[in-house]
Amino acid sequence: MDLRKLKKLIDLVEESGITELEITEGEEKVRISKAPGHFVMPSAMPTYQYNTSPQGVAMPSAATTTAAPVADVASPEDEGHVVKSPMVGTFYRSPSPGSPPFIEVGQSVSEGQTLCIIEAMKLLNEIESDVAGTVKRILVENGQPIEYGQPLFIIS
Repeated sequence: MDLRKLKKLIDLVEESGITELEITEGEEKVRISKAPGHFVMPSAMPTYQYNTSPQGVAMPSAATTTAAPVADVASPEDEGHVVKSPMVGTFYRSPSPGSPPFIEVGQSVSEGQTLCIIEAMKLLNEIESDVAGTVKRILVENGQPIEYGQPLFIIS
């Protein structure tokens, strides 16, 4: 669809009383919406809001069901290597709900060993350890939403 045709469609929507126009030509699809003064986009997915502490550790808001105590994540850099989340998603400690967790506190891990799964956009991504050592702390609860760069584990 060329730009002149799109401009004509936009002008048509602006001049008429309609608020939305959708046109499909073959595999091309165009939707033009004219939103009233204050338009709110409906959302089917719950949204989570996070407050970030000075150390860069994301703390879940009251909208989440489980929250890690603030004292547990006060200074992870002082205790060992911090494994951080490479993406936004949902944290899972085991491969399936009935399975045992990939790792436990006190367990030794090798480089490349799977630590957890992060579900992002319906894809399950295995997160592997980038160092060998002993798991000192697990900073996230199973099923909790996480942010990019959020500390997940401390390995010493």
